[in-house]
Amino acid sequence: MSPRSASVNEELRRRSRERLLQATVELVAERGYEATTLGAIADRAGAARGLVSYYFPGKRQLLQSAVHRLMHLRLEAALEREPRTDDGRERLARAVDAILGLARDEPLLMRTHMAGILQAEGFVQCPEQQRLAELLRDTVARYGSQDVDTDYPLLRALLMGAVVAVLLPGAPMPQARLRAELFQRYGLDWGLGFPPDGGPPGGPLGGTSDGTFPPSG
Repeated sequence: MSPRSASVNEELRRRSRERLLQATVELVAERGYEATTLGAIADRAGAARGLVSYYFPGKRQLLQSAVHRLMHLRLEAALEREPRTDDGRERLARAVDAILGLARDEPLLMRTHMAGILQAEGFVQCPEQQRLAELLRDTVARYGSQDVDTDYPLLRALLMGAVVAVLLPGAPMPQARLRAELFQRYGLDWGLGFPPDGGPPGGPLGGTSDGTFPPSG
């Protein structure tokens, strides 16, 4: 039998990594972070346990990469959903709805993820995070930003803050209210993206944007 080519080996490694990432989000969503072991993740992924340590330095880094992958997949699906569009305002609205939707659909997973970012390990730079960042940066650029390097981190911070507010134990903010605030900030009509039933809270909110990012502060 001839040896596998480098491209075949690379594809096998990619698939193994993705199985580990998928297994991580499934198990943490089901059991919580503390009850999810690296061995259980490997077993769920059908991978050798040594592969987990080969790809990731620890469980916290593995979880961040797994959630970043999930966020990227959700965001990509929202942006490419039919009818597809290149309209920057619609794409920004879909991005906001995709991220807020994850907080709604996967509260335990997203709460654990946000808590990990605030701990000593901080924000993990990984291929999954980079792909998510590229997609958000492209969304910001299509919206009309004249300074993506400034406006992308601002959007990221606002989305992270909104997710924390939705998931805050004991005092969660209503998702519709947070959506309304973000849409108003960026001049987005309520009907863009994937609006929830019932209309905007507190009456109509309309967009007033001229196609550029609002000033910060």
